Order: sequence, then C-alpha cells, then structure tokens
Amino acid sequence: MPYTATSERPAQPPKERAAPAPGHEKINSVIVRVSSLVPALLLVLAVLAATPAFSSGKTEADEKAGAVLFRDKGCAYCHGVGGIGTKKAPSLVDLRKDKLWPPAKITNQILNGGQKMPPFSDSLTDQEIAQLVAYLRAKHRPVPPPGPTPAPAS
Repeated sequence: MPYTATSERPAQPPKERAAPAPGHEKINSVIVRVSSLVPALLLVLAVLAATPAFSSGKTEADEKAGAVLFRDKGCAYCHGVGGIGTKKAPSLVDLRKDKLWPPAKITNQILNGGQKMPPFSDSLTDQEIAQLVAYLRAKHRPVPPPGPTPAPAS
C-alpha cells in the first residue's frame, strides 16, 4: 500500500544494531570511565573557584587592601613602589596584561617564590594573597594610604 498523508505507515520491525567493530569496546569503556569523572571534576573546580586564593572575584576593597599589603609586607622593597621594578626584582606594572601570568600562576609565585623571590606561604593568609593578586591585576591600581610613621627615637 503506498504511503499518503492520510494513510498510516506500516509498522517497521526494529533495526538490529551492528556489533561494535573490534577494538571499540576499549574506547567505549574509556568513555564510560571518563564520563563518570566529570561530576567530580566539576565539584573540584567549583571548590577551587570559591577559594579566595583562586577566585578572580576582585573588588575595589580587595585591590586597596592588596596595595597596603604590597607596601607593608615587603613587596615594594624589591619590586619598587607600585611595582615599577628595581635592580632586585622585575616590574609588575604590566602583569595584568601578561597572558603568561594568570591569577593562579601569580598566586603560586607568591606562595612558593621562585628564582630570587622567597616564598611567602608562611607569612600571608589565603585572603591576603587573593588581595595582592587583585591589586596586581587591577586595571587602575589604587595608591595605598600613607603608612604609619615611625615613632621618634628618644
């Protein structure tokens, strides 16, 4: 019976699937294993994104706090006021634009040091590191307020 718009289609028997070609069983098992890891990886990424040292959620308050930390924790001693660079350490002025230095790499450098830079993992909290990263990555770096004046010698 020919098919027309008003007539019903005759029932088709279900098509049998061909057996996978030899070697595809391994690929299928790998796909199943990898796909079972996806939820765990997403959870890890969510936790890391919520961790202050890895989050890129920089606020103006974090940038200002980072400016004060840069001055008070000794960063300016080597990198110069505002991170302009000195003979001791490189300029950090254009760090924000440098694609080779994402926030995670800056965080790692502060924590673990490298080349001539000492590690600061023992002297800075995760929040302070996040504030320093926010300051270093700020489009318009804030100038820290004047530091405390030393007490006069008696």
